[in-house]
Amino acid sequence: MELSILYRGPLASCDYDCGYCPFAKRRDSPETLRADRAALERFVAWVIAQSEDQINVLFTPWGEGLTRSWYQRALVELSRLDHVGEVAIQTNLSSRTAWTAGADLDSLALWCTYHPDQVSYERFLGRCHELRDSGVRFSTGIVGLPEHLDAARRLRADLPDDVYLWVNAAEGHTYTDEEAEPWAEIDPLFPVSRFPHASQGHACRAGESVISVDGDGEVYRCHFVSRTEPTERLGNLYDGSYRQALRARLCPLTQCDCHIGYVHMPELGLYDTFAGGVLARIPAGATVLRPEPVLKPVPLLKSAGAAGTRPR
Repeated sequence: MELSILYRGPLASCDYDCGYCPFAKRRDSPETLRADRAALERFVAWVIAQSEDQINVLFTPWGEGLTRSWYQRALVELSRLDHVGEVAIQTNLSSRTAWTAGADLDSLALWCTYHPDQVSYERFLGRCHELRDSGVRFSTGIVGLPEHLDAARRLRADLPDDVYLWVNAAEGHTYTDEEAEPWAEIDPLFPVSRFPHASQGHACRAGESVISVDGDGEVYRCHFVSRTEPTERLGNLYDGSYRQALRARLCPLTQCDCHIGYVHMPELGLYDTFAGGVLARIPAGATVLRPEPVLKPVPLLKSAGAAGTRPR
């Protein structure tokens, strides 16, 4: 079985203060952080044990995960498993990138969001260059607010052509053709993001080959279908009960307006567009310059070194 998992644990703290985000500058209690770490380590151990399956993982924390060492270790360890095809995380790229040296760069990828009002341009661009110089696959992007247009143009001009810069349509914002044109010049795929996609009654891989998992291992089809409905729970990851619930489903929502949702709608053909980088939002054909590998000892979780891990 090939299964893509969107994992979101208890972590809900972030070092940024974006006005549209309910988790801006939120601080998790020590108890929540301990619970998040334990939940993540349990999830990693589960993935390690699924050596008969092909697993892909995207971490979608409410807050910023890479400021926490356990997310860095999890990404490194999962990337080195033979049965993990892609492991990625959504990040604001505020933390250092040296930890990526221990990862298998054929599997690791980062989805990096630029927040012009939260970080200096030079710092964010520098982080992007660090990733590229290290051979780490990544996409980067920005929310298509009018006040972000100049920053987006500058970033597109300063990034190498082979680094994809995506533009997310701002929530609740309607773009005229004239307003959409400059964003499409920056991101040729902006038309995919510009309008919500009608989804009710449409086929989606969510619930069949893509699932959403929380820190307790509870499994749902995706992040967006209501979890208050008992019928939407597919089971639990750790007791295996979710497996018998995996099947093709039609979306019950009127529309889907988030990339991590609509990318899995077969009718849009986005698995071809992002072949090899569906979870990290990296288009097919994007090339990465790889430096000569440098072997460095990297501390992993207790399960490191288990059978099936890729050598560096």
